[in-house]
Amino acid sequence: MKIIFATHEGTPLYGGGPYVKMLQTKQHLEQLGVEVEFLNLWKTDRKKILDADLVHLFGANFAVYNLARILTYLGKPFVVNPIIYSRRSAGFIRGVLTMDTLMRKFLRGFWWDYRFTRDICRWAERVLPNTEAEGNLLREGMGIDTDKIRVIPNGVSPEFYRADPALFRQKYGRDNFILYVGHIGPERKNVLRLVQALEQIERPAVLIAPLLETGETPAVREALHRNPRITLIEGLANDDPLLASAYAACEVFTLPSQFETPGRAAMEAALAGAKIVITPHGGTREYFRDWAIYPDPYSVESIRRAILTALEQPPQPELREHIKANYPWDVIARKTLEIYRDCLGENS
Repeated sequence: MKIIFATHEGTPLYGGGPYVKMLQTKQHLEQLGVEVEFLNLWKTDRKKILDADLVHLFGANFAVYNLARILTYLGKPFVVNPIIYSRRSAGFIRGVLTMDTLMRKFLRGFWWDYRFTRDICRWAERVLPNTEAEGNLLREGMGIDTDKIRVIPNGVSPEFYRADPALFRQKYGRDNFILYVGHIGPERKNVLRLVQALEQIERPAVLIAPLLETGETPAVREALHRNPRITLIEGLANDDPLLASAYAACEVFTLPSQFETPGRAAMEAALAGAKIVITPHGGTREYFRDWAIYPDPYSVESIRRAILTALEQPPQPELREHIKANYPWDVIARKTLEIYRDCLGENS
């Protein structure tokens, strides 16, 4: 079986969850005997793309829209991980898409973000959300056929289960701290409210995050200057032993974003033994269940109380074992391969 992985060109530059997902899924599919190649529009031979059994798109947004449309024009089947979520209700999204349909009858050049996602998912052979919540939004808000939707969870490397806190403690001299891993700048990540909450907590904190020159970054920089208890490390690669060690060394990992689907860094931290404070929005409860604390991400006080509560609670070994049993990348790869086989009629 030959599969082409494709996404928008910014993914390897930005990094984050989708980038790690593509790398890990490719690696574990190859261990199952699948031939996987990343699409490089300047180097991948056109015939190789057309001869592949399937294209697997990561993302269903304006950045990959034209690629999905061309694949459809050429009759090339593809599956898609939409990697989307919205705090808007399904009814609101349906209303926007109805308005879009009406506007296109009279005006050209107007586009809505939801339309990009809906069209790509309609063209796809299968739609692979990370959570049931994401799947419900696609089904009820965008009218995507239920028969197309197959939830494929996000994955995590078992290496984090074996993480050793000693490396991070030796390098940074921090232990039993509050940890955040992600990006700083995008408003969805909600780091400004997090650092405002940390100002009111007498406990060291570590942010492992590149600062993107957008959104909240100037205000976050100012807040960091005011709080000597916070250590900023401007990003570590996902396979850097220091990252795994940081997860193991921290006491509480916090990801109070506006939403997550479902927050791969929190899965890694839970696997390393950290207590988890995470947004309730985006399907996170499907993964972390009752073993995490879920603050209101729009309230600094709620985030502060959630972190303090987590600091006072004992560890949650049940969460660690749950993540280990259900979400290793080899399990995710096998589920993905079953979807490919289903699309190609190999399961009949």
